[in-house]
Amino acid sequence: MSDVVSRKLGTHYQIIKNKLYREQDCMFPARCSGVEHFILGIIHRLPDMEMVINVRDYPQVPKWMKPIIPVFSFSKTSEYNDIMYPAWTFWEGGPAVWPIYPTGLGRWDLMREDLRRSAEKWPWKKKISKGYFRGSRTSPERDPLILLSRENPELVDAEYTKNQAWKSEKDTLGKPPAKEIPLVDHCKYKYLFNFRGVAASFRLKHLFLCGSLVFHVGEEWLEFFYPQLKPWLHYIPVRSDLSDVRELLQFVKENDAIAQEISERGRQFITEHLEMEDISCYWEHLLSEYSQILTYKVKRRKSYSEITSGQLKTEL
Repeated sequence: MSDVVSRKLGTHYQIIKNKLYREQDCMFPARCSGVEHFILGIIHRLPDMEMVINVRDYPQVPKWMKPIIPVFSFSKTSEYNDIMYPAWTFWEGGPAVWPIYPTGLGRWDLMREDLRRSAEKWPWKKKISKGYFRGSRTSPERDPLILLSRENPELVDAEYTKNQAWKSEKDTLGKPPAKEIPLVDHCKYKYLFNFRGVAASFRLKHLFLCGSLVFHVGEEWLEFFYPQLKPWLHYIPVRSDLSDVRELLQFVKENDAIAQEISERGRQFITEHLEMEDISCYWEHLLSEYSQILTYKVKRRKSYSEITSGQLKTEL
């Protein structure tokens, strides 16, 4: 573990006698706080252990790295050996979306209620029958949808917003940035698009709660719960190059009952299986199983500070 810690691939934590300790450095304090919220909630049931938790967007352990080392990351592809954990965003820490930085999307338990109310306000028959997307240009994979929207605004309403890295209209594909739209206002549209960001996009779980049909672009990037979501059962899968997007939008427009059934199954799955208690339960199982592979007694590093619930800030 000393070798893993020295590589600085994440933040080093220790759990000793049901207390949580952490090295001084954390690249994103709010993200560390979001992780610590869940660990502290279950710490009295956890054995002694230590782990490196990566709070950067990108995974840190490519499959060519030998030996394989244990690093926890929120998202990865099949090309990485990182151990996935529920992202800090379930509690706080982003994403840093302009202009609501640094509070980001907000706590998952509170957003669930906001989105549920918005879904009730916009039942399926009242929703606007077109695709919808608002987001910054974190990946050029999003470009074809923006261009399709400019060509056929009756089919798709998609525009780029500004983020903290925005410098000119070049960063929004040659047009002024659109206004950032709260997720609750996405619910008025029938078809909502989800793209990867730098890694997996944090918005996917939110979109389902609108009761809208989710168009999930690409299948490379994962969060811990993605494998339980099934294409054509919970969402519409879209090729990464969006070469099939016109055909898919036309299909759901012509098969409204099928589209509604898929949207309802997606909403129900996230509603029933991604509550805050489910996140805590996953954390507990994950760390309990991980602790079983440690073959040595963890020794506390004296320079590390104890993390307590009183130290954690919240977004409220």
